[in-house]
Amino acid sequence: MTQHAPTPIGSSDQDRQGFTTAQVHAGQAPDASYGSRITPIHLSAGFAFDDFDQARDRFNGDEDGYTYTRYGNPTIAAVERKLAALEGGAEAIAVGSGQAAVSVALLGILSVGDHLLSARSIYEGSRGLFRDNFARMGIEVDFVDDANDPDAWRRLIRPNTRAFFGESIPNPRNEILDLSAVSAVADEAGVPLVIDNTLATPYLVRPIEHGATVVVHSASKFLGGHGSALGGVIVDSGRFDWATHAESFPHLAGPAHPLRKQSYTERFGAVAYAAYTRSAVASRLGPTLSPFNAFLLQQGIETLSLRVQRHSANALAVARWLEAQPEVESVDYSGLESNRYHELALRYLPRGQGSVFSFTLAGGVDAAERFVNAVRLFTPMSHLGDVRSLVLHAATTSHANLTPDELLAAGIAPGTLRLSVGIEDEPDLIRDLARALAAVSGASPAARIHDHLLAGTALG
Repeated sequence: MTQHAPTPIGSSDQDRQGFTTAQVHAGQAPDASYGSRITPIHLSAGFAFDDFDQARDRFNGDEDGYTYTRYGNPTIAAVERKLAALEGGAEAIAVGSGQAAVSVALLGILSVGDHLLSARSIYEGSRGLFRDNFARMGIEVDFVDDANDPDAWRRLIRPNTRAFFGESIPNPRNEILDLSAVSAVADEAGVPLVIDNTLATPYLVRPIEHGATVVVHSASKFLGGHGSALGGVIVDSGRFDWATHAESFPHLAGPAHPLRKQSYTERFGAVAYAAYTRSAVASRLGPTLSPFNAFLLQQGIETLSLRVQRHSANALAVARWLEAQPEVESVDYSGLESNRYHELALRYLPRGQGSVFSFTLAGGVDAAERFVNAVRLFTPMSHLGDVRSLVLHAATTSHANLTPDELLAAGIAPGTLRLSVGIEDEPDLIRDLARALAAVSGASPAARIHDHLLAGTALG
């Protein structure tokens, strides 16, 4: 169903604008009714029609406009336009959460009897969705152990494989996916590549530029930035030729619905996938984003680049400091020169490597418990991408349902902790970590900070 979109400031010259200019202006225009420069919150379940004919034409898609917020809403549409512009996509669909974005995005592609091929190194909630829920829907899934080995993907491709899935920066270990290598294999197989770009954000990398077909986000994280609202987004690149693969995707390119004259590819062309996913998946399953949450997300997006710069700088400083501590067995941050993904990080994420990563304490779960109980600035909680710094023990929380062998395969040891480094002042973050490590070992926090200063790493 087509939604009315006012001409947004900056939309015609998006390619000539800097990212920060676009994150403020793209997709928005002064409100037509009262001239409000900020997109108002349209808290309305439905929208009135002028007459009988207008109602018919809007439901048939013959006239732009809004009908019901489950199908579209002016506040939500402004966020969708902005995120499509920032990711370099053709169209975006906002939904109620990041998990909804992953579900809806893939159900816009997959159906019973299809096969999904996913990197193993992804958010555990997504793995559970694929392994358990999709299996009940008759969708098969295999996980690629080495996601940066093109042949590992090729070996698992089946005749019924219909999509690849991965994360640009996997959670929680800050590994970097070789987007171009994986997208090349997806192209060979004639299937779309869906990338979760939550931890990188479009400021650090735009997967569509490296061959991704669809990009998803948990907008609750860095896009919103303040931990105040749930939301998710699906961005359609508009670059996959669904019509060429009509046998694989008959719901998009096959025979038209009996009540319609054209297929989705015939009617909507490059954005057939977005049109189908919005009208036949998101609107029917109903994970609608609240207009109020859309407003909060839009406010957050306007400062995205400024926050992510600070997030990444703080994370690199914290990772370097942790790497030098005797209680720390390993640090999984691709910004470190010692990290196996450092070369890929410089290639795909030259602006910074994000701020979510893990590190492992040599003392195991007991050391992790003492550490978590000792922090004051870092908040123990199950969230990411907040302006506040957060910490979580993966093995007993987000990955608690994995067996010991599965934890080992995922690189999660008993002493592994996940950090989401915020935008606080670096000296305060180091002091808090030093306090926590002192609780682990009994060493002086002041001595640790003194050594840090002598090493030449600025705390200001």
